[in-house]
Amino acid sequence: MDEKDLISRIHTLVDEEHRLRESGEHTDEERARMTELETRLDQCWDLLRQRRAKRQYGDDPDEAVARPEEQVESYLQ
Repeated sequence: MDEKDLISRIHTLVDEEHRLRESGEHTDEERARMTELETRLDQCWDLLRQRRAKRQYGDDPDEAVARPEEQVESYLQ
């Protein structure tokens, strides 16, 4: 996934998350989906940062890989 596709994916996930959050009362299914969206967004943002760091330091950004959920979710904000 190139940077343009990654940014587009981030926007799509953010839009869905905003729609869900604005809908008032949430079902268990909606809460689960919001949690999933947050995780996917964390993975996308991490991958984007990896790609940009690799490019900045002369490495191939296509070598960046999405890290597992367990890893990105344990980062300190």
